[in-house]
Amino acid sequence: MGQRVKLTRRVGFSAGHRYWRNDWTEAQNRERFGRWASPYNHGHNYVLYVTWEGPVNPSHGMVVNIKQLDQVLQEHVVAVYDQKSINDEVPGFQAKSPTLENILVAIRSPLMSMDLGADLVAIRLDETETLYAEWNNDMQETSLTITRVYEFAASHRLHVEAFSHEENLAHFGKCNNPAGHGHNYVLEVTVQGPADPETGMLVNIEDLDRIVHQKVIDRFDHKNLSSDVPEFAGKNPTSEVVAQEIFNLLSPSVPARLSRIRLHETARNIFEISSE
Repeated sequence: MGQRVKLTRRVGFSAGHRYWRNDWTEAQNRERFGRWASPYNHGHNYVLYVTWEGPVNPSHGMVVNIKQLDQVLQEHVVAVYDQKSINDEVPGFQAKSPTLENILVAIRSPLMSMDLGADLVAIRLDETETLYAEWNNDMQETSLTITRVYEFAASHRLHVEAFSHEENLAHFGKCNNPAGHGHNYVLEVTVQGPADPETGMLVNIEDLDRIVHQKVIDRFDHKNLSSDVPEFAGKNPTSEVVAQEIFNLLSPSVPARLSRIRLHETARNIFEISSE
């Protein structure tokens, strides 16, 4: 098999939707959709990333002809969703909730059947800066992921008691400052599974938020990880170690399978742990 290349194309669209089923009572809607339940629309500026993989075509030097790809995305995504009320104007959504999960699956369906000379291998759909869904061809057809993004500020000191002063400086440099230093951490929590057929949601975001705040954010935010958080007692709280502790705290607690966590320490340092 020849060398294969991945191509990702980005496209955006704006659309409105509502989380409200007319065959449910108001109490049922509010129970299932939480604070997002409303008979009135709200809107998002969605961003879609679609990835194809294949050999480079020797005739034009591309994996997929970009002009053809743009025509496909305009016809099957932008023309269908942009400036539309999804519940009312997009076929198929009169009988199902226009959740991020359901929209991603609906976008994937026509793209999967197209012969563009390459394989559709991944789709990511961002609803906001703090919520996005993904599918890739390693997953089962009914499975996808939802990622929620959080922030917390914390300080730490990189220091190993068994090292000499010189060894600590050699390993950690200015990060060994006895007074510590801080970061504005960004935490991505990714859960995986099928969407609920009634709500169209993989997970109740309010439940996920509550658990992540309870287990991590409320306990780590504005704390000195070296001295204030019991999990790091006797440990050197590098971001690798912090990422491990976060994964271990969340894995048995989140209301779906924990697929991945990413911890952004800085714009240049990102640490990731995925489930087996």
